[in-house]
Parts: sequence; C-alpha cells; structure tokens
Amino acid sequence: MSTIPDARVGPDKDTMTARQRLVLVVLLVAQFMLAVDFSILGVALPVIGRGLGFSLANLQWIVTAFALCAAGFTLLFGRVADLVGRRRMFLVGMAVLGASSLAGGLATSPQLLLAARVAQGLATAVVTPAGLSLLTTSFPEGPLRARALGLNGALMSAGFTSGAILGGLLTDLLSWRWAFFVNVPVAAAVLLVAPTLLRESRPAARARLDVPGAVAVTGGLLALVYGLTTAGERGWGDPVAVAALAVGVLALVAFWFIEARAAAPLVPVGILKRRSVVWGNLAGLIAFLTETSLVFLMTLYLQRVLGYSALSTGLAFGVLGAGTVVGGVLGARVIARIGTRAALVAGLSTQAVATASLALLGADGRWLALLLVATAVGGVGNMIAIVGFMITATSGLPDEDQGLATGLATMTQQVGITMGIPVLSAVVTARTGGDTGGGAVLGGVGTAVLVNAGLVLLGALLAGTFLRERRRA
Repeated sequence: MSTIPDARVGPDKDTMTARQRLVLVVLLVAQFMLAVDFSILGVALPVIGRGLGFSLANLQWIVTAFALCAAGFTLLFGRVADLVGRRRMFLVGMAVLGASSLAGGLATSPQLLLAARVAQGLATAVVTPAGLSLLTTSFPEGPLRARALGLNGALMSAGFTSGAILGGLLTDLLSWRWAFFVNVPVAAAVLLVAPTLLRESRPAARARLDVPGAVAVTGGLLALVYGLTTAGERGWGDPVAVAALAVGVLALVAFWFIEARAAAPLVPVGILKRRSVVWGNLAGLIAFLTETSLVFLMTLYLQRVLGYSALSTGLAFGVLGAGTVVGGVLGARVIARIGTRAALVAGLSTQAVATASLALLGADGRWLALLLVATAVGGVGNMIAIVGFMITATSGLPDEDQGLATGLATMTQQVGITMGIPVLSAVVTARTGGDTGGGAVLGGVGTAVLVNAGLVLLGALLAGTFLRERRRA
C-alpha cells in the first residue's frame, strides 16, 4: 500500500529565511488576485450586460469563458512549466493577466470583453500551477511547506469569497470596469519584483511535450467543464450538456491509454496510480466543490428567502472568508500535531457537521446568526482540509514533477469550483419543481445543504480509509 509522508520534521527546519518570506509574499499576492478573479464579476454581471449590450442568454459567458480556460488548460500549462521553466511561465502568465485585465476594463463590445475573459482564464491556467510549483520547490517538505501551502490556500479561498464583496463595492462606488482595472497595478508590482526574487526552476534534462496527451486531456477537460456549466443552466437532460459530458469522459479515457503508451507522457501513469495523488485529489475535489456550492446555496437563501441585496449578501460571506483565513493559519499547526491524513479527515468532518446544521435555517432573519457561525466554522474545517489536500497531492514527488503535481491539484481545484454550482443547483431545482417562492427555495436549499454535507462526510471517510502516512524518523 502506498504511503504519503507525514509533514512533521525537526525544529531545525521550521524557520523561514528573509528571502523565503519575500518569495511567499509575491506568490501569495499573485494567487490571491487569481482567486478574486473567479468571483469578482458575479455581482456586476447585470450592470455589465446593460452597459455593453449583452443579451440575457449570453451574459453567463462572461463567467463561463473564464472558467473553461482556467480549468481546461491548467494541467497542460503545469507540465509546460516543468519543461520550459516555472519562473518563466509565471512571469508570462502575469504579463498576460495584466494586459487582459486592462483590455477588459477598456472593452467597448461584448466580443472584446469575452476575448479579455478568455485571456484572463488562460493566464490563470499558466500562473496558478507555475506559482504553486515555485512555492513547493522554494520550501522543503515539512512544516515550512505546510505553513506556506496553508497561507496560500487561506488567501485563495478568502480571495474567492471576498471577490463578491470587492466586485459589489467597486461596481456601486466606481464602475464595473474597476473589477478589471484592479488587477493591473497588482500584476505590474509582481512583474517588477519577481524577476529578481524568484529563481528559475526546471529539470536539467528537458523532455519532449506529449502532444497527443495534451490534446486529449485539454479537450476532455474543456468538454467536461462546458457540459457541467450547460447542465447547470439548462438542466441535466439537455442534449448539448449530455453530449459535451460524454465527449469529455471519452477524451479523458483516451488520455489514460495515450499516457500508458507514450514515450514521454504528459502525466506518467505511475503518478496517476499513487494513492496520495488519487485520493488526495479526490478529497480536494470534494472540498472545493462543496464549499463553493455552499456559497451559492447561501446566496439563494439570503436573497430569495430573506430578501438581502447582492452587496449585503457579499458582506455576509465575510465571516466565511475570515474562517478560511483562520483555517489556513491553523492548518500547518494541526498537521504538525496530528499528521496530514488525520487533519484532512478532521477538517472535512468539521465542515460536514457545520454544513449539516444549516439545514435548520428558517424563513426569517433570526436564523442569520446560525448562518454566520456555521459558515465560519465550516470555513475553518474546509481550509484545514484543503491544506491537507495540497500537502498530500504534492508530497513524495521529486522537484522535476512538482509542476505536474501542482497542475493536477490546481485542475482539481478549478474543476471542483466549476462543478459545485451545477450539481447543487440541480438538487435545488428538483426539490422546488421550478417554484421560485421563498418557501419552496428554503426547502430546496435545505435538501441541497444535506446533500452537500453528505458529500463532505463521504470525502472524510474515503480519505480516512484509503490514505496512509509513513512517519519520518
């Protein structure tokens, strides 16, 4: 049976150098900005639609175009970063992100805005795995890497939840265009500092890129994400959604057989057979799927049942963001005390209990206190689990495979974010039968919350059953 390394090491490896702190700050700023981009435009969509003349049917493509590219190309670019240099890819991605954000803010037509969102998605697919690879290769396995990954996960999750708040504030106080412009000075600052601070990281021997494998996995992920997004909008019986999901599954199956026969595979089959990679990424998929979909469910509750505005709803999620920051800070300490697998199980179990309590929510504002406490506690548990997932999925692999490992982990994260809302939206729709009244929505949200909690508990059981740790001497 395969094992994963425990993150506990001696105290002599528990102190960051000044340079490591600066590296961490630069990489965390970049990852936080990327996380914000996932959700910052959600509140602003109606305003953008009126300003640029988007039809109601095409408005969702502002989000979908970004998600398709961010999830579909992550694994490919993660491997490319291994081959041509993570620092180089990180800088290229940041430059594209800054330029595309400027273009999006200046867009005068739907076509230009969508092109900018595609470029932002591609930049995210480049920067996220390259940045994570630079982080994991800058810190040795053990407490330092656990602490760095914990802070990274906390800021990414906080960025996702705070994106709605920031988007609402910028749209109300300035213009929706500032949801794009805000990236430009941050990208410029990172590009100014990173070249002298970050060291290049890549294998000594440069392998060839597995083009058939790259085409199969990228096409499969694009089809899968498109199918999930379409199913969430039109229903799971929609023929386009079903066809896209079928194409995605077939392409990913083909990818497995291509990799098994390739001389220089994009993803060696041996890595895909590692328990730490398989079960760690499955636990991560569940963690991201359930937490992002919970934000969607609580948005329905706050707006459709309690009648909150979009901005007030975003502010209510501030406690969830605070919980994830606390979980990210505590994650490394929890792992150092009880080990990676136990922390993963404990985090998911805490999240499951907190989520299940939300099924008690009622139809008046007196229940807001329960929502705030439960989402904060669940956020702590979720982030401890995510830190455990990142350590599990990237441990025990040599530096030359860190781009691949972080590419897989990032792909898991982004597919989970994309899957969550369509899956739980379908549960709500099935429960309400199309009734949009407050009572019907409350019942649908309650059922979906219990399904969400069940998925989290399943993740905890799978991680506890199939992951094993080996102790370090």
